[in-house]
Amino acid sequence: MKHRKGHLIKEVLSGSIAEELEVEAGDYLLAVNGEEVEDVFDYRFLVKDEELEILIEKADGEQWELEIEKDYDEELGIVFENDLMSEYHSCRNRCIFCFIDQMPPNMRETLYFKDDDSRLSFLQGNYITLTNMSEKDIDRIIRFHLAPINISVHTTNPELRCQMLHNRFAGKTLEYLKRLYEHQIEMNGQIVLCKGINDGKELERTVDDLSAYLPFLRSVSVVPAGITKYRDHLYPIELFDKGGAEKVIDYIESRQPEFYERYGLHFIHPSDEFYLLAEREFPEEERYDGYIQLENGVGMMRLLGEEFADSLRCRIQEPGYQEEKKRMQRTLTIATGKLAGGMLEGLAERAMNAYPGLRIRVCSIRNDFFGETITVSGLITGQDLVKQVRELAAEKKELGDTLLISSNMLRSGENVFLDDMTVAEAEEMLGMRICPVDSRGEDLLNAILDPEYRMERENENYVYIQAYEAGE
Repeated sequence: MKHRKGHLIKEVLSGSIAEELEVEAGDYLLAVNGEEVEDVFDYRFLVKDEELEILIEKADGEQWELEIEKDYDEELGIVFENDLMSEYHSCRNRCIFCFIDQMPPNMRETLYFKDDDSRLSFLQGNYITLTNMSEKDIDRIIRFHLAPINISVHTTNPELRCQMLHNRFAGKTLEYLKRLYEHQIEMNGQIVLCKGINDGKELERTVDDLSAYLPFLRSVSVVPAGITKYRDHLYPIELFDKGGAEKVIDYIESRQPEFYERYGLHFIHPSDEFYLLAEREFPEEERYDGYIQLENGVGMMRLLGEEFADSLRCRIQEPGYQEEKKRMQRTLTIATGKLAGGMLEGLAERAMNAYPGLRIRVCSIRNDFFGETITVSGLITGQDLVKQVRELAAEKKELGDTLLISSNMLRSGENVFLDDMTVAEAEEMLGMRICPVDSRGEDLLNAILDPEYRMERENENYVYIQAYEAGE
C-alpha cells in the first residue's frame, strides 16, 4: 500500500470549525498556510492565527483547500491518530540510575519504553535530557516559544554528566540551556541525586551553575535515585540514609533565601522523600513557590495536608455538621506506600477526631515486587496490595468494606495496576470495594466520609464526583 502524506484525522469534534467545514475522520491534513506540518509543534503554532488556509485530502484522494476565519487560539476541533503527529523519540542514554533498567523481566512492553521527547515535555510535563535534540529542535522551541521545557540536568559537570548518562554528547548538550535562557524560554530542572556521585561539592557546583539561568529557569527539584532489587550488573548506587538526607536539606535550605531575595523564587527544592528520610517537618507552603515541582514529589505531602485540613475545617463549619457527625458510622481502610504511611495516619486521626463514628485503618504496603527500597504508592502492584491486605484481614483486623487507594497506583486512564491486575480482580480476591482517590486532600476527605464516593475516568483524565452528582 502506498504511504499517504499528511496526518490522519481520527476524530472531528462535534460543533467544531472542522465539522462545519465537513472535515471527516479518515481525512488527512496536508498543510496549514502553505506549510507542511511536521508534528504537533508545527500544528499548534500554525493554527493559532485568525486567518488560516488548510489543505485536506479526502479518503478518495480529492484535495480541499479550506479558508478559515476564527478567533486567535481557537481550536479547529481536529483529533489526530497520533497525539504527537509523529513517532515518539526514545531515550539514547543509559543513565546509571535509570528506573526502567531496574524493571523485572516479562512485564508489558510499554513499561520498557524510555521516552526523551521535547514535545512530551511541553505537552505533558515530562523531563528530557536534551541529548535527543538537534539545533533544529532548539530553534523550533525558540521560534514557537514553547514553554515550559522540563530538563533533567543531574549535573552541570560535563564529564560527570557524560558518565552518569552514559552518553558522550551529554556534556555538550548543556549548552542548549544557555540558548533557551537567552531567548527567555521558561524552564524547570531536575536533579536525580546519587549518593557519592553528584551530591556534595558536585551538587553545589550544579546549583551555582543553574542559578545563572534564573529567572527563566524557575525551579530545580532534587530527588533521590530510586533503587529496586533488580540492579544486577548495573552501576552500584547507595541509598541515602537519615544523615545523608539531612545534609542535602541543610545545603539546599541554606541557599534558598539568597535566591528568594533576588528573584522572588526559592528556586532549588528537595523532594518530599528527603524530608521523610530526615524525619523533618515539611517546609511551609510559601516556600514551594506555588508548587511548581509538584509532579516531581516536591510539596505533595504539604499540599495534601493543607487541602485535607481546609476541607475538614469547612465541613465542621457547615450547618449540618452536628447531624452528619451523629450519623457517621463507618469503617474503611486506606492503602498507601511506606513513604506516605505516617502522613496518612495523621490525617486519618484528624478525621476520626472530628467524626467519632469513623474507624480508619491505614495499611502501608511493603513493596515486595520491586524491593523494600521502593516506598512510593505509585509503584505498588496489585499482587502486593492484595497479599498484604489479606494478611491484615487474617489477623482479624477490622478493615470495613471499602479500600481507598491512590489513583497513581493505576495505569493512566484504566483500572489496571502496574502488574496488569485489574481493580475488579483485586476486589474479587479481597471481597472489598476498591476506590481510587486523587492526591488532593478534598477528594481524600470526601472518599472517607461518603460511602458512595467514586472516581470516574473520562478521556484519560480523572473526573471526581460524588454519587449524588451522578444522579444515583
